[in-house]
Amino acid sequence: FSRMKPVIVVHGGAGRIFKEREEGSRAGVVRAALQGYGILKKGGSALDAVEEAVRSMEDDPHFNAGEVEMDAIIMDGKNLDSGAVSAVKCIANPIKLARLVMEKTKHMLLTDHGAHLFAQAMGIPETPGEKLVTERSRERWKKNLEPDSNPEEFQKDLGTVGAVAIDNEGNVACATSTGGLSNKLIGRVGDTACIGSGGYADNHSGATSTTGHGESIMKVVLARLILYHMEQGMSPEMAADTALDYMKTRVGGLGGVIVVNNSGEWAARFSTKQMSWATVKDDQLHYGIYAGERHTKPVDEALRSESEGF
Repeated sequence: FSRMKPVIVVHGGAGRIFKEREEGSRAGVVRAALQGYGILKKGGSALDAVEEAVRSMEDDPHFNAGEVEMDAIIMDGKNLDSGAVSAVKCIANPIKLARLVMEKTKHMLLTDHGAHLFAQAMGIPETPGEKLVTERSRERWKKNLEPDSNPEEFQKDLGTVGAVAIDNEGNVACATSTGGLSNKLIGRVGDTACIGSGGYADNHSGATSTTGHGESIMKVVLARLILYHMEQGMSPEMAADTALDYMKTRVGGLGGVIVVNNSGEWAARFSTKQMSWATVKDDQLHYGIYAGERHTKPVDEALRSESEGF
């Protein structure tokens, strides 16, 4: 029995990342990947690692996860257990709540008022809504209300965040969290909280977390589709590209995905202009935002510059 080498991959959302936010987005995914990898390195579980990585990005103002109306999902590849929440408000870390749904209830998905009551019952502290809204979102919301605005333009700069990992026991897990679309129809639930769309994890094949146009992702059940392709023998990269290509040609939707398979191969692929991503494998950190962009540095060096303030 040889122990697996742990791997973590994270994304900070696919779409358009405005120039002035590129550095912060890179730094944010790098920090999240390093934090998740720290857990795996100590022999921690994939589940703990993805939760910690996503929590780190929920707390980072460069992403819109952890804002206004939030959805989150977490899934354990060992037994296909999953927990999700949708339309939760006033909670800083919906991913923690999703994990509690998985571990403390018989259910998979709690929404809105019920999720709120469950959070109270679990003693999750409430954060006033206005604390969670970044200045950028407030500006965007105002702009969207202007008569000649095009909300689609702003939607391209949103931050769904996610993580996938394999630990040294060979267990995989995924986690995805989002602050959702601004100016949407009341009651709209996106792909993030939906198992098989926002994420999926199965030790038999691997784990994936998605980002992009929610309705398109749901139509093709993107996360599960990628794992299906891996079950047919495709590499993570090939499976990701094939599924993204299908989503684009079949329903005209763009997005991005991160994938790890059960032998520790990984991929970060996207059909949008950009997606911030980072991964750690074999003590090497890789990260990027643009197609074809890939920086690599040893984890030790990355941790040093992290502690000196990137």
